[in-house]
Amino acid sequence: MVSSSSWKRDFASGLIVLLPFLVTTYVILYLYNILASAAVIPAIDSKLLLSLGLGPGIANDARAVELARVMTALVIFILIVFSTGYLMRTAVGDILEAALDDMMNQVPGLRVVYNASKMAIETAVGGTEELQKPVKLEVWEGMRMTAFKTGKTTDDGREVLFLPTAPNITTGFVMEVDPADFEPTDERVEDALTRILSAGFGDTNDQEETAIAMLTEDD
Repeated sequence: MVSSSSWKRDFASGLIVLLPFLVTTYVILYLYNILASAAVIPAIDSKLLLSLGLGPGIANDARAVELARVMTALVIFILIVFSTGYLMRTAVGDILEAALDDMMNQVPGLRVVYNASKMAIETAVGGTEELQKPVKLEVWEGMRMTAFKTGKTTDDGREVLFLPTAPNITTGFVMEVDPADFEPTDERVEDALTRILSAGFGDTNDQEETAIAMLTEDD
């Protein structure tokens, strides 16, 4: 007879594997539907596909038309992103960005959303490249916190560290600390970020074992 802990362990293992995949698939399909119904895309229809030399069997297929709209929207978006990024490398781009930031910050309420989303995108796109090695910082006697080197130093030789809050790493404290006052670690940036984002409950090395143990724990 299969024990209760055995089927709970099997269920937990399957859930850990399938749930992230299902969530990711749902997000992809959601974005796909948004792109397929974009207002600038209805000009792409079966007649256009026929004029481009596609056969009637493909051109008259609604799924082919939808796919063509999605791919066109993606290409347009990528071109806009690259064009904007190229513009930001110029002096004009800096002026435009500053003007846009100033304009958005004049709108009550909306400026909070704008600044939060901008900071989140900068963190996500920048990945862990801007965060150097994680370090242990003893902010109070006997209590350590995880901070990250920024690669910057002050004129008097202090290291500039970023001490993020948990689980929202887009906020935190920028600290100027003497190198003797923090302890370097061999921990990867990804491991330290995982622990902070999960409020201390997660670890890239034992994430699965922890979840299974919680689900199979006897009352």
